[in-house]
Amino acid sequence: MNDILNKRRAGILLHITSLPGEGRQGDLGHEAYHFVKFLHDSGVSVWQVLPLGMTHADGSPYQCLSAHAGNPDLINIDWLVKQGWLQRADKCVECAGNCATRCMITKAYYGFLERAQQKDQHDFEQFCREKAFWLDDFALFLALRVEFNQQCWNQWPEHFKERDELTLKEARRRLKTQIECIKFEQYVFFRQWLELKAHANRHGVLLFGDIPIFVSYDSADVWAHREVFKLDESGEMSVVTGVPPDYFSETGQRWGNPHYNWNYLEKTGFHWWVERMQTQLELFDIIRIDHFRGLEAAWEIPANEDTAINGEWVKAPGQALLYAIKAKHGAIPLVAEDLGIITPEVEALRDEFHLPGMKILQFAFGSGPDNPYLPDNYEKNCVAYTGTHDNDTTLGWLQGISEHEKNYIYDYLGNPAMPLHCALIRAALASVANLAVIPMQDILELGSEHRMNIPGTIEGNWKWRFQWDQLSHEQAVRFAYLIELFNRK
Repeated sequence: MNDILNKRRAGILLHITSLPGEGRQGDLGHEAYHFVKFLHDSGVSVWQVLPLGMTHADGSPYQCLSAHAGNPDLINIDWLVKQGWLQRADKCVECAGNCATRCMITKAYYGFLERAQQKDQHDFEQFCREKAFWLDDFALFLALRVEFNQQCWNQWPEHFKERDELTLKEARRRLKTQIECIKFEQYVFFRQWLELKAHANRHGVLLFGDIPIFVSYDSADVWAHREVFKLDESGEMSVVTGVPPDYFSETGQRWGNPHYNWNYLEKTGFHWWVERMQTQLELFDIIRIDHFRGLEAAWEIPANEDTAINGEWVKAPGQALLYAIKAKHGAIPLVAEDLGIITPEVEALRDEFHLPGMKILQFAFGSGPDNPYLPDNYEKNCVAYTGTHDNDTTLGWLQGISEHEKNYIYDYLGNPAMPLHCALIRAALASVANLAVIPMQDILELGSEHRMNIPGTIEGNWKWRFQWDQLSHEQAVRFAYLIELFNRK
């Protein structure tokens, strides 16, 4: 086990987009630093976020255009003004939302070329050299995607789809300015994020990230590395990934991601995965592997199926992969998202590498005293949650269960005088789990209308934001008191 995870800690789950602020979504500006102050003052030492990648139109951070690139929509524009690369008068009055952000970053790029100090120019050049293993393909991919009206790469003209060498060489020449601007976006994102990370670390706060096990078909990774994925000769998917029917959906979840060509990956020493982890280790202190069970076996669905019902489990070389990552990066602080259909083989893989799994209190009360999500069945090496971004808020969940179920939970928790949703936060923090993470919605005591995501749906997700006036003095004091009471400070 990594030493970071071998200590009692408290965390809060809040994605960057959910931070307050004037813009369309939260960003890496002042409010992020204000949130770090709140965490520090409360005794919280872990800030968990969702994946930071560049999203498609649906906004899902689990379906991104790159396994490496950051989301430029999270860039704070005031930071660019402070650097002297953007003038306040350069606001895009004809644009709105994320389009305005991109427009201003483009203007900042030209300002950077004209006014940046030599140190910053050298820093940008070094960034491009160090990240070239993914940045060159990504920047070209994104520039071409704009040129082809945001179509998926499999709809591009044949020479571009098949990555004809001369065609791409000409495209790099023709689109040089756009490509350099995209690289600048990534440079700014990484600088802003790493400044925030350094600030958080100085204040005793660790950043806990999330790495989706699969990548989007419409991504630079699949376009540039088709051999890594299970695709036919024309680059189409014959199978897609997902999960079978479970707690979240009676028809399962058809994610539509390509599955890995594990034979190729194993022959190459899992080089693609090792590089992917390298980027995540730069961004985060702790990393959750989303859908960890997919490293033991993944649910493959024929691509022509509309639901996930008619799939099958296909084995994966998770042990060899994790050993390859460990050989390159050492004993890194990984957390296994081990929810859903978990077999003894998945548990054995998790335990062989001493990875903490996840315990969700919303799953604890319904199948008797052996339920692994009941706090008295926890071990230290786990992460306890009231719920995650895929769950309803705890208050919303409680409003949807029967009085009999509520009475059972009250009995289990010792009939506390406090409201049940507060008692569940207390139970997570009081548990033996080394790390207990509470979604911000639960700290704010918010209902179902404030949940982050409803699995299996594509509308209305990933948009929730909080405001500081939702946090009462009483809530903040009570949360800080519980952290100290249960020795998580």
